[in-house]
Amino acid sequence: MFSHVMVGTNDLDKAKGFYDSLMGALGVGPGVVDRHRVFYLSPNGVFAVSLPIDGEPATFANGGTVGFACSSTEQADAWHAAGVAAGGVSIEDPPGVREGPNGKLYLAYLRDPDGNKLCAMHRLA
Repeated sequence: MFSHVMVGTNDLDKAKGFYDSLMGALGVGPGVVDRHRVFYLSPNGVFAVSLPIDGEPATFANGGTVGFACSSTEQADAWHAAGVAAGGVSIEDPPGVREGPNGKLYLAYLRDPDGNKLCAMHRLA
């Protein structure tokens, strides 16, 4: 459905360091810098971080979340730990199982150094 997801940053070098760690936990290689953006390529899609092209400060979406699919609860925990170690902030409840109308999900939430809300998700059987 989506070709890519892009979030803004005010510090491209800091964002690259953060997302290199975070994406590494998902098995994605280091980001590729292209002028004012960093791209992370996977067989399932592209994630990117960009300095705003209008010259205004980057801001995060109120109510927005970018979700990353994980193959296991262990991978979600590794993603979360990598994010915190790289300067992210753990938010909401600690990583764990949440039940809802779509079944049981294992979720872990972070805010990146620019305030973007991120989630690691593993669907439980």
